Amino acid sequence: MPKLGVNIDHVATVRQARRTFEPDPVWAAALAQLGGADGITVHLREDRRHIQDRDVKILLETVTVKLNLECSCADEIISLACNWKPQQVCLVPERRAEITTEGGLDVVNNSQSVGTVIKRLHDCGIEVSLFVDANEGQVTMAAELGADAVELHTGKYAMAQDKQGLLELELLQTAARQVLASGMQLHAGHGLTYDNVLPVASIPGMQELNIGHSIVSRSIMVGFTEAVREMKRLITLDR
Repeated sequence: MPKLGVNIDHVATVRQARRTFEPDPVWAAALAQLGGADGITVHLREDRRHIQDRDVKILLETVTVKLNLECSCADEIISLACNWKPQQVCLVPERRAEITTEGGLDVVNNSQSVGTVIKRLHDCGIEVSLFVDANEGQVTMAAELGADAVELHTGKYAMAQDKQGLLELELLQTAARQVLASGMQLHAGHGLTYDNVLPVASIPGMQELNIGHSIVSRSIMVGFTEAVREMKRLITLDR
């Protein structure tokens, strides 16, 4: 059964909409843990559109589960990660114009730079996950570069309908087998909701799911702890 990493970025998105002090993502992290979260995920973007440096520093001091820091390969951000030393860094692509992350990191065409960042993080004692598409070449390169884990991008699956959704799920299943055969940890995330998460959670060997927007959305109606608790029950097949 996979563990649940709760992404609290969009709690910070609401705060930053008014450039004020609430809602505080640090509070959300505490409530997520009460709801059974196995990890807390935050994406420190170069433009600081939601999560701020202050958030990461406080979370590192207060979170009692794994803190997963998503970030680009930008030198400034990697330097902060090396200084802060979260348990895990997940390297993701980043474009200023995008609303949210669009697709996986192209480790095939950026193998040298990604490999340099992986070594730098490993030298600091930080586990490294690579956020990639369900593509054989990308998974192969992730293994060659020494990634500890691969987080499969589930965005295409989440947006697909009917037969296309089944095809995207098959691609995820195939990539998952490759990840595990390569000796890496198997993670997945992006666009997963209460309605579509179960098939991904049921992929054999799935170890971690990182879910944010859907949980934050539901929390407006039922509260943060209960929203996390409901998702936790779903992915652990405790229904």
